[in-house]
Amino acid sequence: MTLTRRDFGRIVGGALALHSFGLQLSAAAADDNADSLTPLSLTEACSKIRASAVTSTQLTHACLDHFEVHESKLDCFITVMRDKALAQAKMLDEEQKSGTLRGTLHGIPVALKDNLDTPGTRTTAGSGVFQDRVPTEDAPVTARLKAAGAIIIGKTNLHEFAMGGGDVSFFGPARNPWALDHNTGGSSSGSGAAISAHLCYGSLGTGTAGSIRNPVSFCGVVGIKPTYGLVPIRGIAPLCVSLDHCGPITKTVEDAAMMLNVLAGYDKLDITSVEHTKEDYVAGMRRPVAGLSLGVPVGAFDGVDEEVERIVQAAIDLLGTMTKGVKEVSLPPTNDEAYMNIANLGETYTYHEQFFKLKSTRYQLMDRIRLQAEADGHPRGGFIRLRWELETLRRTIDDAFSDFDLVVLPRQKSTAPALNDMIKRNLQTIA
Repeated sequence: MTLTRRDFGRIVGGALALHSFGLQLSAAAADDNADSLTPLSLTEACSKIRASAVTSTQLTHACLDHFEVHESKLDCFITVMRDKALAQAKMLDEEQKSGTLRGTLHGIPVALKDNLDTPGTRTTAGSGVFQDRVPTEDAPVTARLKAAGAIIIGKTNLHEFAMGGGDVSFFGPARNPWALDHNTGGSSSGSGAAISAHLCYGSLGTGTAGSIRNPVSFCGVVGIKPTYGLVPIRGIAPLCVSLDHCGPITKTVEDAAMMLNVLAGYDKLDITSVEHTKEDYVAGMRRPVAGLSLGVPVGAFDGVDEEVERIVQAAIDLLGTMTKGVKEVSLPPTNDEAYMNIANLGETYTYHEQFFKLKSTRYQLMDRIRLQAEADGHPRGGFIRLRWELETLRRTIDDAFSDFDLVVLPRQKSTAPALNDMIKRNLQTIA
């Protein structure tokens, strides 16, 4: 069977995470039960639940015990919902004993980036502005996870309001489990670190310009930035609605496909949501790939560090043996920097205006400077022209894939930078 680029994109959503470091996270002093259960993939944990080989309470305790050992070094959670999670696990175990499974994620502890609404539990977006904000209802993606039986174990750290690379948060930056003095990637910094450190079996991130793909690259895990409009973003503090996505961060591609099965679907109250025929991404990912042709875009390795180029090229060489082959291809210019100006030309500030007028000093300094620049005003015509250009590209990008099915390229040009170096650059920018 031959897959098209679109078929393959729906299967894996471009999810390919590379282990950039040879370092290993120390698990000294971890509880024996946590050591045996927390390394499981989400898929493995689901199988054990369904086989009654483990209970939801055991999985939840294992994650929480592991958290007690490692979280003080990682700062990847803002809020841990210990009591709620254990109570939910007990309830799900009782339901299973009576013969009921809520869904594919029954009894599985997962984490949410702390810009996703959760009623009764604060949602801070990593900012002092929302330090005490408690929503009244679930974001649709939160509700879908719960309906599938997932246990929300906590809310993960992030760059303030998802505005950057993970180095700025009211609660301090999350740290990379492979090297604690290095960046996790952002803005979904805590979600990537939590999966890499085995603190949960799945997590949700949000991505505008790389905020899912950056942390999975730096933390050596898997992430999918779904097609725009496939997963609803209502109930999520936005960075730029025109570019925002929500997607899973997991240990394996199969895990990500399982979560995407739960997350995808139309939401009529979400202005970005698109009606789409329901698909089974787990079944899709098992289809053969031998008939696919791969393309490496011209210039994909420009400015890439030697270590990253070596690792990515090795992966591309391997993919070439699994498919019809790899060749250099040309893509239309995507004007990425210009599209990010959609946010800078006012879309981000439109959301923040009510808060910024009242609580500007509660924002972290770097983000306060950015929002002040937006508050000072930009020509609206620039925003409108970029929106037209973006929509045209979305409608025509597939035309470039005439003799190849998908592209492969480095996600990052370098390995994870040191946090102190990022902070120094911020200070120089302010000065």
